[in-house]
Amino acid sequence: MTRFSSVLDLIGGTPIVDVSSLSPKSNVTILAKLEGRNPAGSVKDRVALSMVDAAERDGVLIAGKPDQILLEPSSGNTGIALAMVCRLRGYRLKVVLPTNVSPERRQLLQAWGAEIIDSPGSEGSNGAVRLAQSLSAENPDWVFLYQYANPANPEAHYRTTGPEILADVPEITHFVAGLGTSGTLMGVGRYLKEHRPDVQIWAVEPPSGEMVDGLRNLDDGYIPPIFLDNHGEDLLDRKVVVRPRESIEWTRRYTEVGLFVGLSSGAIMAGAVKCANLIPDDETATIVTMVCDDGWKYLSTGAWSDDIDDVVERAKKIIYF
Repeated sequence: MTRFSSVLDLIGGTPIVDVSSLSPKSNVTILAKLEGRNPAGSVKDRVALSMVDAAERDGVLIAGKPDQILLEPSSGNTGIALAMVCRLRGYRLKVVLPTNVSPERRQLLQAWGAEIIDSPGSEGSNGAVRLAQSLSAENPDWVFLYQYANPANPEAHYRTTGPEILADVPEITHFVAGLGTSGTLMGVGRYLKEHRPDVQIWAVEPPSGEMVDGLRNLDDGYIPPIFLDNHGEDLLDRKVVVRPRESIEWTRRYTEVGLFVGLSSGAIMAGAVKCANLIPDDETATIVTMVCDDGWKYLSTGAWSDDIDDVVERAKKIIYF
């Protein structure tokens, strides 16, 4: 078995598993990339390490210098991943966190030593972004990595996730991922289009005005700069809308193939199924989708055990992702 010198060396190289028993069509293969196997438990491990490495290369952070403060708005996984990286690199991290996140998020941030700055839960992740921007302006000595605008975010996926997918699934025809910061779609999409221009890139988003875990609708007033910088509208072949109930239904259905996944992964699978349904019966397709994290951080939500109508209603008040 391989021996690693640091837990950070475990980031990336995640496995892909066939989940085609969830496909609505026998001529469509669906494969899931298991990002919960990263050491801090999500796809955001790639982004966190990439952003810190880039800041060190650019001299924004000085490796080994004590008491440097990083700031980041997050509703969960990016903050957790950054907290792990900062703990290992010796940096202090302040995370702007909406008050209505699930308690596991807050506990994990605290476990890795991050300081939490509360933002109004009613304003969601957009409110956390606004508060972090204000704090950054007031504290110019803090390092504001800002995943929504940091080119190291999509670059992480261009350098690692995209090549991994193409190496493991050379027959890929569709890539389906959630539209959050847009880093995964922009990085993987750009890599795949450069090497296989016929691969379709599909984004999963919620309806405008509704919360679906881990995703955002670009019509709700905030478009991530990295989406604009990477010509996102041109890169995407299609956007598909997934509602909160569909997200929860497909999160539960993942257990049929032995996977216990987070709620954004259920939303993305719902989008992959909609993609599969549009493939003609006389054609074959291979869809690769993302399992952004595992379900352990969401147990307090009752998403698997409570009545689904109650869970959907609760999702209007609690940020699960």
